Amino acid sequence: MIPMEKYPSEVRYDYTVDNGVSLNFAHGVWGGINPQGEIEMNFYLETDKLPLSSRISVGEDGSMGAEKSTYEDGGEHVIIRRIHSRVLMNYQTARSLADWLEEKLETLEMEESSFNQMQGDSGEVLQ
Repeated sequence: MIPMEKYPSEVRYDYTVDNGVSLNFAHGVWGGINPQGEIEMNFYLETDKLPLSSRISVGEDGSMGAEKSTYEDGGEHVIIRRIHSRVLMNYQTARSLADWLEEKLETLEMEESSFNQMQGDSGEVLQ
């Protein structure tokens, strides 16, 4: 008869950060469920598309005129969504992330509610 393995009463996690990891702001996420049943998320940052170039006319007296920009698409307003992070996770990890995020949102909402209760009608903090 094989003796039963005893589980440890506690597990310690140590964290390391890979080289090149950076903190990114996200305006949104695009993704879905892939053919393997995993959740794929592509986090993006939105920015206005930059012009190819811009020119400023200079008057004879050295004064600067209006700036004129040249866009390759004829000046149509275009917003760029730059994907900076891609994350793939299974159902269990996604469920844990959703629970963690909900907990953080509840904390933020409680803090915001407390802050709003401390403010008067003028927006000044009451003492």
